[in-house]
Amino acid sequence: MGVRLADIIGALDAAYPPALAESWDSVGLVCGDPDQQIDAVTVAVDATAAVIDEMDSAGSHLLLAHHPLLLRGVDTVAASTPKGALIHRLIRSGDALFTAHTNADSANPGVSDALAEALGLKVISVLAPQFADYDKWVVFVPTPSADAVRRAMFDAGAGHIGAYSDCSWSVTGTGQFRPLEGSDPTIGAHGVVEQVVEERVEMVAPSRLRCELFAAIHAAHPYEVPAIDVLPMAPAPTGTGLGRVGALSEPESLRDFVSRVRSALPATVWGTRAAGDQDALIQTVAVCGGAGDSLLNTAVRSGVDAYVTADLRHHPADEHARASSVALVDVAHWASEFPWCAQAARVLDTEFGEKLTTRISPVRTDPWTLGGPEKEEQV
Repeated sequence: MGVRLADIIGALDAAYPPALAESWDSVGLVCGDPDQQIDAVTVAVDATAAVIDEMDSAGSHLLLAHHPLLLRGVDTVAASTPKGALIHRLIRSGDALFTAHTNADSANPGVSDALAEALGLKVISVLAPQFADYDKWVVFVPTPSADAVRRAMFDAGAGHIGAYSDCSWSVTGTGQFRPLEGSDPTIGAHGVVEQVVEERVEMVAPSRLRCELFAAIHAAHPYEVPAIDVLPMAPAPTGTGLGRVGALSEPESLRDFVSRVRSALPATVWGTRAAGDQDALIQTVAVCGGAGDSLLNTAVRSGVDAYVTADLRHHPADEHARASSVALVDVAHWASEFPWCAQAARVLDTEFGEKLTTRISPVRTDPWTLGGPEKEEQV
């Protein structure tokens, strides 16, 4: 049946908002026409020639990849370059490429939620939460105009709390003012103290909307100079961010937990490595899909028993092992992010059902493909 690519993008942007992406990242549509019909979506960690080789050639396809194909500055997509050849191939076949990277890392649920689920962890909190800046707006308005001002503020983006909109609070009181020469009062006369029954209207809004809200209030308010208070609030956690903290239903030894991780993730040459007392009990666990080396200290401060991630470096791991009892479990980068593929496929299956064929690429795009035999120990 097929689904318009723009509609697929809308579903993916809702699940993995582009605004969550890191400033250095490149996410979204890489190639493809938003108006084209897509018959099938293949989800993979990486966009590679081998992944495209495996994709069914019948119909129009979207390759949904976690890692960006074009991340750094690009000055050519010539077919003589590996990435350019990939782009040319997709365009010639009428296929599209879309990337959800650090926006999928920070989304809720996102990459680390998928990793936690694969390991049998119940997510408790975000490891490195993002915080949002909000203001509380207080507007004093004559009672007959209060509804109009509220609506204008709602339409400008204020009054959203979680999954609720049109949120506000009001109380009635008496406003007082004396119009001076040069003013153009809606109510009252120059030089005369005026008292008016007014409503104190309060609501919250993201700080980035200050200009829009001032304009909306001035357009809807009957007064020449409305009384407005804007009170910056302490940054609030958004429920999004990198990594997750979760818990096992029952504690188990590090030895058994490492076996759990090894069994839950696809096998790689990199394997599953751990540092810590193998008999130590593990119940609370921090996870970060992908390279989580930068969150090592954050994981320690969270008070967990173990930290599961990829790409841990030698020296930080060594220094950590000497100073902390938090066990480290290091897995292949690709393996730590592979569970996200099933999560992203579920997003599309839930949204489009039988209108769209969604599948996970079976191609292992982990770059490490060969492991040498261990050297026999000399006795």
